[in-house]
Amino acid sequence: MKYLNHNLLSRLGNLPLEARHSMTGNVSGRHRSASRGSSVEFAEYRKYVAGDDTRRLDWKAYARSDRYYIKEFEADTNLRAYIVMDLSGSMNYHPEQVETKYMRACRLAANLAYIAIRQGDAVGLSFARQTKDGAALHIPASRRPAHLNVLISQMDTHSPLGETVLPDTLHELAERVGRRALVLIFSDLFTDTAELKNALRHLHFRKHDVAVFHLVDQQEIDFDFDRPIRFVDMEGGGSLITEPDLIADEYRAIVANYLEETRRICTDINADYRLVRTGDSLEDVLTGFLMGRQKKKAAG
Repeated sequence: MKYLNHNLLSRLGNLPLEARHSMTGNVSGRHRSASRGSSVEFAEYRKYVAGDDTRRLDWKAYARSDRYYIKEFEADTNLRAYIVMDLSGSMNYHPEQVETKYMRACRLAANLAYIAIRQGDAVGLSFARQTKDGAALHIPASRRPAHLNVLISQMDTHSPLGETVLPDTLHELAERVGRRALVLIFSDLFTDTAELKNALRHLHFRKHDVAVFHLVDQQEIDFDFDRPIRFVDMEGGGSLITEPDLIADEYRAIVANYLEETRRICTDINADYRLVRTGDSLEDVLTGFLMGRQKKKAAG
């Protein structure tokens, strides 16, 4: 199946895709729920009220305090993950012999979708794209194994083009998804940082667990051009001929500040931020992401 790397998935073994925050769902699963239930992980005590199940009374607590207390546990639930793919023109960028940012995003997203569906979780897909009627394309989340074919087919059908509408798509998704979910964003984040900040805060306000895969090319950071060159705006279509040596130092300083600002915007709302260069190993990126979420969940 296109974009899936079965050798890679085999090497990843049983590394799960974990939610870092409490989720809500309608089937039993592996993720902590925002509601209380009767699973094996103890959460807290609360005072007994008429109508509570007396089988959950803690008699040791009663012996110590002469008061009735109920044991509450964390309820396990299923995860709902929503993939957001940036379809702006700059996602088509690639130097020679390196795949585009969009292709790398599709590989990452498809393999994560496979892992989520394999463990019984639901996955949906949204495209941040510019359309004539302003409508965004959203594929509802599903746990069915055959749904993976739908997701990958949609990724393969669309191509990056035009200006970014990522913040608008994130705002719409924040309102569209009623229950807490894991939102996986794949983008080069070439958008107004204030608008991006507001959109991510909206997702955070709606209690979604946000992970951002920030796709860049090393050439965009290093700016190691050694002769006059014509740069073309892949979203707006304009162009500029310049001498790289004259602007290299200022350019690198601006890019460094931009990368730091986007990272800070994400960490300020506790989003899982991952800087992904198009030359990075797919296995390293996925392993770091999956294991990092396990550690953060355990620490939290």
